[in-house]
Amino acid sequence: MSKQNTSAAGFLLGSVVGAAIGAVAGMMLAPRSGSESRAMAADAMNDAWDTAVDTYEQGTKAVQDKVSEFRAPSAADTAAATDELRAKVDAARERMEQLRTSLSETVAAASVQVQDVANTVADMVSAAAEGETAEAEDVRVEPVDEPEEPVEEEKPKGKKK
Repeated sequence: MSKQNTSAAGFLLGSVVGAAIGAVAGMMLAPRSGSESRAMAADAMNDAWDTAVDTYEQGTKAVQDKVSEFRAPSAADTAAATDELRAKVDAARERMEQLRTSLSETVAAASVQVQDVANTVADMVSAAAEGETAEAEDVRVEPVDEPEEPVEEEKPKGKKK
């Protein structure tokens, strides 16, 4: 034990012994008769005992209440939570399947479009290589105006720093 624990235990033991000696001395030196003093001591002890029992019962009830708050949920609560979780997982799986199907269809459609464009470009390139000219509707020429020369801005006249 540490020095502090030893000191506390010694103080507690001394207090109990001192209280007992004081009670005995009080009974012996009391102005009442022995039977009255014993009856008073018995009443005092019964009151102390009742107080101790009440305190014990209150403490026990408080501990039981706290323990019941932290107890594991019942089997019915666990089963309900498990069923709810399974339903959510199943709904998520269905949604993922729908998204996967939709994505697959979109990718397939885009793949067909890309293939069509690639074939069209390949046909145009091979036609150009053979010397054929593209139809006039397929080619647009837009004139580009050359920009005018930039105008230099005048610097404000004023004090130089």
